[in-house]
Amino acid sequence: MNEFLVIGALLLSPLLTYAIVLLTIRPLIKRAASSFTKILMGDPYMENVWEMVSAFTRISPRIVVENSLRAAEGKIINRPFGSPRKFLNFDGLVFSPAQLAIFPAKEDAKVEMKTVIGPLAKKPLTIDMPVLLGGMAYGLGVSEQVRIAQAWGTAVVGTACNIGEGGFLQEERERAKHLIVQYHTANWGKNADVLKQADAVEIHIGQGASAAVPARISPEFLQGKARDILGLKPDETAVIPRRFNEWNSPNDLRKVVKELKQLTGGVPIGIKICASNRLEEDIEYGLLAGVDFISIDGGQAGTKGSAPIIQDDFGLPTIYALTRAVHYITKREMKGKVSLLIGGGINTPGDALKALALGADAVYIGTAALWAMTHTQVVKTIPFEPPTVLAFYSGRMADQFNKEEAAYYLSNFLTSFSEEIQVAVKGLGKTNVHDVNQSDLVALDETTSKITKVPLAFDPNETAHMTGSKN
Repeated sequence: MNEFLVIGALLLSPLLTYAIVLLTIRPLIKRAASSFTKILMGDPYMENVWEMVSAFTRISPRIVVENSLRAAEGKIINRPFGSPRKFLNFDGLVFSPAQLAIFPAKEDAKVEMKTVIGPLAKKPLTIDMPVLLGGMAYGLGVSEQVRIAQAWGTAVVGTACNIGEGGFLQEERERAKHLIVQYHTANWGKNADVLKQADAVEIHIGQGASAAVPARISPEFLQGKARDILGLKPDETAVIPRRFNEWNSPNDLRKVVKELKQLTGGVPIGIKICASNRLEEDIEYGLLAGVDFISIDGGQAGTKGSAPIIQDDFGLPTIYALTRAVHYITKREMKGKVSLLIGGGINTPGDALKALALGADAVYIGTAALWAMTHTQVVKTIPFEPPTVLAFYSGRMADQFNKEEAAYYLSNFLTSFSEEIQVAVKGLGKTNVHDVNQSDLVALDETTSKITKVPLAFDPNETAHMTGSKN
């Protein structure tokens, strides 16, 4: 009997405690709410806290905070990840599923995902999926652990990663199956020994979130191993110019491309540019120089840090850039000869497949992959720190980043990404991802239709015809 009393007491104790707290706290909460409501409804508007709500409908909290940071620091602020601005994206396009007019592919059909970068190069780069990891610079951006994790993760799925404008890590080269090395304007990471280890070389001329403006990294944000690898003197600011000092005209690109092809033994040599309204001219100089691929960053592309004005107000949205680039390359009869890579705001398998359908040969992803890598590791930082302190080289918790976990989650992410694309390809009645094209899309709005030349969904398909016989 005593045992039942003890059990009953144990069960009732939490309920009694809750009831007491409720009876005690509820009146206090009610009085506080009542008092706040009276103040809110009675204070003059100029003295009313609701003024903040009204102000934030006119100007966003983000702008208020960023302007406060400008006031606090008195210098250019560097925003991580890229622009929060809502550019026109791929959401205005949907796929047209295969049913009767076109049969879906069989459930057990294998979808070919292999992608060739630089098909006319002496040593083309063949990857197992048309999705690559965008450049993330060691030291200037992410940590050594992040770079190694990217090499591991991409190797599992047979795709390539890009070292960006940072230092070269030999361990990354050893872990990566396919490694793209950037030939950039800075003085480090592009000597002959490094370039000879590349599976492709990307001449970095511009990128989406930093356009073509110089970058400067102060010594306090760049200490330790990275300084040694970059060859910086103590207290020397790392500077990335936005043009090659030895170039006097765009035609100088031809000489560099030729030299890189000879030095590397014929791996694909390409250029990376941000999308400007002179896009066709920029592409033309690349074609005249004999490049094997062209990488274009749209305005949604991310970066470790650059001025908000560059992120928000420079460059064309990705979908504009892609459509114009495909049109021009096709007009020049170079489609299928020079590979087109596109990046900037491509975050989902749907985004990637739509870009491929519009004519890209492969896509770059960046921010989405970085979030996938951090996965559950973000619990180490929240709620008091942003997740970037784990991944960035100068992050105060960079030493807690687990590269093995990150590599595992990245490979899972890319595997899932690829399998979703394959499901979609079969749903379009095809078995090769590169057979998906513009005819598989319809546009949901007139702006997207006009830009992409994809027909509107509410217009009838004029190619339809009766196939049955009349009785």
